[in-house]
Amino acid sequence: MRLPPGIFAYVWRTSGSHQVGLLVLSVAGFLLAIAPLELQRRIVNGALGKQDFDAVLLLCLAYGGLGLVAGGFKLALNVYRGWVGEATVRKLRASVYQQAIISRLRDGDRLEKQGEVLAVVVAEVEPVGGFAGVATSEPILQGGVMLSLFVYMLVLQPWIAALSFLLFATQLLFVPPMQAAVTRRALTRIQTVREISIDMIDDGTGTDSAARATFRRKITEVFRLNMQILYYKYAMNFLMNLTNHLGITGVLAVGGWYVVRGEVDVGTIVAFISGLSRLNDPWGDLVNYFREYTVASGKYALIREIFEAPADREGELQVAT
Repeated sequence: MRLPPGIFAYVWRTSGSHQVGLLVLSVAGFLLAIAPLELQRRIVNGALGKQDFDAVLLLCLAYGGLGLVAGGFKLALNVYRGWVGEATVRKLRASVYQQAIISRLRDGDRLEKQGEVLAVVVAEVEPVGGFAGVATSEPILQGGVMLSLFVYMLVLQPWIAALSFLLFATQLLFVPPMQAAVTRRALTRIQTVREISIDMIDDGTGTDSAARATFRRKITEVFRLNMQILYYKYAMNFLMNLTNHLGITGVLAVGGWYVVRGEVDVGTIVAFISGLSRLNDPWGDLVNYFREYTVASGKYALIREIFEAPADREGELQVAT
């Protein structure tokens, strides 16, 4: 038995038709991202312009209805994602169990092999299965939302949109290096946790003092890695929120100047502020997606090793520091 060389190949092999369905829902989801902004703009301008209140009320009802539709799409997408993820976990656990039986017949009942299989079945298949639910739909949905919002703002007012994009793009200065630091530590943690699981099976009762010292050293290393990951993750979130607020401040300043000059209506500024606020969520979701991909890909590489014969495993990818 062999698994495909990459996690995306495995996702498409096990749930290709469902990935297409998730893509359709994702496209519908990001196409609905622009309409609420335009409705907000028209409602504000209609109220300030003292137009017919019936027209404003109709726009408000349309805004509420659109929110209901968008929420329904999001609910369906999340439930569908969850089902695909759990189905993938079930398939992968069944495959690992079957391979464990084959390995036992081939290699004998080795404790190290038991520890490997135990670590995989208990923990390592969950991130892989969870990633299967969002593998293709998440970047399409969140990337589509961001692109739609930027295009809409560019059409409304190019100069304010350019300023907003420039301030938002400053995140590219710190997000990639900080995410790379998280990735390195996450991969090291995966390998260390797996070694702990194998050692607990292999060492039996753990009466050997050297084994106990090694165990304490490894769990301390996992603690250190977890704390570093938390530091980088929350520091990155802080900086992302800070740049988002700076973007809103810039829109208020420049947009206010345009409003005073009579070149932009108030509804446009409201739409810009709402759009920038909405950009933070999909951007954060994309950062989390790549973080989940890194972890799932690393765990998938470890799972593949179980499906390789001893002679074939030499030279395979080893996830380490």
